[in-house]
Amino acid sequence: MTKPDLIYLDYNATALIKPEVIELMSEVMKEGGNPSSVHGLGRLAKARMEEARSIIAEQINCRPQMIIFTSGGTEANNMAVLTCDRTRLITTNVEHDSIRSASSRFKGGVDHLSVDQDGLIDLGVLKELLEENGSSAIISILFANNETGVMQDVKKISAIAHEAGALLHIDAIQALTKVPIDFMELGADMMSLSSHKTGGPQGVGALITYEKLPVKSFVMGGGQEIGRRGGTENIAGIAGFGKAVSLIPQSLEKMKELESWRDEIERKLFEYAPASKFLGQNAKRLPNVSTIYMPNVTSETQVMNFDLDKICISSGSACSSGKVKSSHVIDAMSNDANIATSTIRMSLGWGSEHSDVRAFIKSWKKQYDRKNS
Repeated sequence: MTKPDLIYLDYNATALIKPEVIELMSEVMKEGGNPSSVHGLGRLAKARMEEARSIIAEQINCRPQMIIFTSGGTEANNMAVLTCDRTRLITTNVEHDSIRSASSRFKGGVDHLSVDQDGLIDLGVLKELLEENGSSAIISILFANNETGVMQDVKKISAIAHEAGALLHIDAIQALTKVPIDFMELGADMMSLSSHKTGGPQGVGALITYEKLPVKSFVMGGGQEIGRRGGTENIAGIAGFGKAVSLIPQSLEKMKELESWRDEIERKLFEYAPASKFLGQNAKRLPNVSTIYMPNVTSETQVMNFDLDKICISSGSACSSGKVKSSHVIDAMSNDANIATSTIRMSLGWGSEHSDVRAFIKSWKKQYDRKNS
């Protein structure tokens, strides 16, 4: 939990670890054991890991053997894109930095789809790109954007991809626990997940992939994860991940409340400051996040002022070297440098209370008045 005097509104950066997860992880760490060992403690560790694998498989509707545990979402994204044996990558200009960095190392051609002002890709343009050499391509796209929460129509993208013979990888890291996810129904070939966005521990993730696909690890070792990723598994972390995922029904119920609070924030800020903007507001979004433009106040200033008011929010992606800088996502959506450099992300989560909402609105209005009164 956070310090009692802090208000945490940065769940899209990392969710607070749930008490039930901490309790289970403590038990597992006390047990010890290497899951590759054949003695009693090794078998117990193996059982802990496979229980988590089964829990995750059941919640997202895939076979347990399709789950490769990784060190996090970044590794899962990198594995999907860089080891898939395809010679063409199609992605977007609003992806997470782990895909943006991987695309620069991709051994083949790379196409970047633009998004409109709502953060959505043009499916017609995707079809056109796949008309030539579609079977050589892998498409990698965020199911829900980490900065705005905007959700792409994965089912339609999947149909377009498979008609052309392309593979589809989706980054569902932000979506897990916030909206229902059915891997089989979505129709993707691969999907990345991360524990620390769910209320689980940091340093654990998973790549969901069909067994026939030739993805392989960057980590060579003793043949763990059915030979698909080397290295002794993080048993306590994996168990914690599984526990957090097991709590998805409660998480989804909480999201209904958070969506109403998010909408309340946007309504009240717009009434107070009609020049404010909420990026992706007209698209289908995750229910817990608002990306807010405050006229005449830079993102960096806002982050610092909120921090002085003991409110934790962020600007852009938390995976971008820890610096406050212009968001490539907002820049792509707005094509306006003023908006891109004056926008923050507020994201609610399982520990949020309505008093946090009131405090955020009060702080936002105070900052706005300093520059716009």
